[in-house]
Amino acid sequence: MWSWVAHRVTGVLIFFFLFVHVLDTALVRVSPEDYDKVVATYKTPIVAVLEYGLVAAILFHALNGLRVIAVDFWSKGPRYQKQMLWTVVGLWVVLMLGAIYPVLGHAARELFGS
Repeated sequence: MWSWVAHRVTGVLIFFFLFVHVLDTALVRVSPEDYDKVVATYKTPIVAVLEYGLVAAILFHALNGLRVIAVDFWSKGPRYQKQMLWTVVGLWVVLMLGAIYPVLGHAARELFGS
């Protein structure tokens, strides 16, 4: 049940990110100066935390989507869906731990110095 909810929520969040991304990228043709200002705000530590959340959403959505495909198209999938869910969660946690430095490293250097 909760994986179903999380899959839908992450899908909606990813959709809204893509919508905003298309809009801010289109801004370069309208006003390059405003585009530069928007891009400058993306280099703040707060946005780095939001990027980490985006990575979390995309990664969970992708891994859970593979699990859903396995449940739907593998004859033994429904029997092993709980084990596959815990595998997805475990893999997600490991990959998110691995993404801490690459995604949040710049924000940590910005806040605490190099």
